[in-house]
Amino acid sequence: MPLSTALVATDRPARYLKQLVSHLGHKATTQLSGSGRGTVHLDAGTCVLTADSEGLCLIATAMDIEGLNRVQDAVARHLVRFATQEALSVDWTEPVAGEDLAGLGPVVDDYLLAHCTPPDDALQELADTTREATGGASRMQVSADEGALLTMLTRLVNARFAVEVGTFTGYSSVCIARGLAADGRLLTCDISDEWTSIGRPSWERAGVADRIELKLGPALDTLRALPAEPAIDIAFIDADKANYPAYYEEIVQRLRPGGLVALDNVFLGGRVFDPAYQEEHHLAMRRLNEVIVGDERVESVMLPVRDGLTLARKR
Repeated sequence: MPLSTALVATDRPARYLKQLVSHLGHKATTQLSGSGRGTVHLDAGTCVLTADSEGLCLIATAMDIEGLNRVQDAVARHLVRFATQEALSVDWTEPVAGEDLAGLGPVVDDYLLAHCTPPDDALQELADTTREATGGASRMQVSADEGALLTMLTRLVNARFAVEVGTFTGYSSVCIARGLAADGRLLTCDISDEWTSIGRPSWERAGVADRIELKLGPALDTLRALPAEPAIDIAFIDADKANYPAYYEEIVQRLRPGGLVALDNVFLGGRVFDPAYQEEHHLAMRRLNEVIVGDERVESVMLPVRDGLTLARKR
């Protein structure tokens, strides 16, 4: 549970932030962005500092509790030492794991779902069937509000050719297909005939079966078999997380200027925030999140939609 925060009340947050980053730069790796965000990378862990109207916000992370304590102590000691004109108090929150930061509370969840376009009978029936047929695996299905967002995004880019990586039972496929132009088509990729067969009848009931082409097999093979020219208008990636970087690269190369790629689950249940999680898919997602923000081919925004949704638009 190596995550902890502190909000230090002060009228000089930007000043202390710069002092701390500058001073610790002699013994650690530090960064100061133009937006006033400072990062201090110590051997034991990392502390991010931001200044706002309420004071100086500190976010400490480490691989374990011992490392977290060392980061907290180093930052707090130096910060208090700089404050010669006021007495600062650095009160850290109890350590938590990244997974404890994820998810919406029931009140917010209910309010969101009550204030977006509701699923029609075809989508609701598919959601119910998926839940009954797959049990706990049904959590892989996008929520109704995210499905409505996919339809809207597809319409906003006037998509005629869409690609989906990860079909599951096809709820998101219906949502994307419904947003396509009249002559549009969706290529959706999955490896499971069992799961996709659950949803295929719903494509007929939703009136979009003629727009959807399902390719069973490794998605990378399907993507690499596509023509090299940039013809994809919109893509949605929601499959095995370790392969996200490869899926993203194959798609961006084929995305037309102004086209959009949406990547689901970029928070991984909050585990991307927590350096204690070091499995292959955690590392791959953290790496991809950094790649996208620095990718000059796109402009991007990461949204706190459900389990994190990144939108990247081809320049």
